[in-house]
Amino acid sequence: MNMTRKDLGERTDIAAIGALVTVAGLSVIDVGCGPGKVSRELCEAGATVLGVEPDPIQAEKNRSAPPSLRMTFIEARAENLPVTPESIDGVFFIRSLHHIPVEAMDAALGNAARVLKPDSGFLCVIEPAMTGTYFRVMRPFNDETRVRNEAQAALARTASRLFQSEERFQYAQFPRYQSFEAMVTRVTGQTFNDIQRERVETEEVRRLFEAGRAEGGDYVFEQPMLMNLYRRPVRP
Repeated sequence: MNMTRKDLGERTDIAAIGALVTVAGLSVIDVGCGPGKVSRELCEAGATVLGVEPDPIQAEKNRSAPPSLRMTFIEARAENLPVTPESIDGVFFIRSLHHIPVEAMDAALGNAARVLKPDSGFLCVIEPAMTGTYFRVMRPFNDETRVRNEAQAALARTASRLFQSEERFQYAQFPRYQSFEAMVTRVTGQTFNDIQRERVETEEVRRLFEAGRAEGGDYVFEQPMLMNLYRRPVRP
């Protein structure tokens, strides 16, 4: 397998996916979909999407959203997807693998392989890298170093042996905020992370945030992204 990461440049998540996979007409699962932004973008690109979210609060919000003919939201865990084996074209973990309990990561990847069609199924995993100025701003109050490392280890240990081919890519994103308060509001408003405001409003975080001031007054940070694309699950 080729372990070199191909650089895709600056892209949104859906643009990076679209550069590698044509999802129109496919049945896909977005595991750990959060509020469903990319789920809806996949649907707009022509896919039939099952958005899976384990957080009960966010899952209920998703189910309460206006319905779509090709979009379904459910509450479930990655290691126990209520899906028929060998029935799905593609499974996505978009910024979600590192949120799965470490002891369940291998089972989650195995479950993804289980539901994929044997000859054409693919698994796409997108994870934030532990480099860039955005990671440095987030780290003092939400240090994900361990779980992000564990996610990459699970991919190397488990996903690589579950599929016949693997490709690796990277791309860049540049999160932008109008103010420090805008950043605080965003990171403390997520139901899957219990981040308290007092942990964010510190001198250290303010200093790191201020270093991102750009022309025009906004604050801009760099977040490299890592994408692993696996095709054709191995069957016993």
